[in-house]
Amino acid sequence: MQTSYSELRSKLAYFLDEASSHRKPVIIRRRGREDVALIAAAELDGLIETAHLLRSPRNAARLNSALENALAGNGETITPQALAHQLDGKNQQIANE
Repeated sequence: MQTSYSELRSKLAYFLDEASSHRKPVIIRRRGREDVALIAAAELDGLIETAHLLRSPRNAARLNSALENALAGNGETITPQALAHQLDGKNQQIANE
């Protein structure tokens, strides 16, 4: 979705709703200046977190491998309770070291 600065000013609430409620980035065109984007804060947080996780080539490869395995159906399905139990066990191991 794109708009001009003038239209943004006259319909600000509409464009804020599009960005936040409907998760649609709004590109604001400005005459003689660089365009800017209006996005929901949660979307920005997600993009920053993703960039952080992918910054390390080793971590990016690990995440891509995990995604490929999941998409191929090579994985184990567990309940949230079972995952919490596994994590509690790992936390105990770390605490005992």
